[in-house]
Amino acid sequence: MLTLHRATVLLASPTAPPVSDGAVLVRGDRVAALGRYEELAAAHPEARVRAWEGTLTPGRAHPYGGLLLERCYHPDPREELGEDPLAPPRELTDADWGASARRGLQRLLAHGTTALAGPFERAAVRTAVSRSGLLVVPPITGVTGIGAASTGSDRFVAELMIGPAAFAMSVPHGALTPGGRADFAVFEGAPEPAEDPSHQACAATVLAGRLLHRRR
Repeated sequence: MLTLHRATVLLASPTAPPVSDGAVLVRGDRVAALGRYEELAAAHPEARVRAWEGTLTPGRAHPYGGLLLERCYHPDPREELGEDPLAPPRELTDADWGASARRGLQRLLAHGTTALAGPFERAAVRTAVSRSGLLVVPPITGVTGIGAASTGSDRFVAELMIGPAAFAMSVPHGALTPGGRADFAVFEGAPEPAEDPSHQACAATVLAGRLLHRRR
């Protein structure tokens, strides 16, 4: 099945020129084509259309995925502890870590994240990551604090990985190209020139062609 994702603005990569009323055509888990909506819609009238108000960009990668999922706890809504990562409130079992990781992965998707860096040492967390479909990428260089993160410093975790800012630490990942995997996000609003669109709220996240997050 073909799906045409239409957006107010298309940014195929962080350095690509913006395309007003742009679109990405998805076939299965791959990008089939991208460009102006009118042209793609005329060429593929059979495609299902999903229309988004906002900026469609490649997905983002979280450079500290291992720490975020294995050193922090992601509360269950029933615990009434909020949605932000916390220091583990108790001794966690393997099942607890797996459930926490699954909630953390869902919250990453809700921030437009489609890839994350490990390593993942806990079996329950590795299973959760594998089943999520998010790409696992090598350590991301050039990110402030990556050296401290790799040491597992308690102070670094407390300052940067606990709280609402933890999910927003993702960085641009890849580019949308025909034949490439269909991983992208839509952020509400149109960014000003040179502004990172991920500063806006995430309206939708598509992973390997599947819509896995849609803001209500």
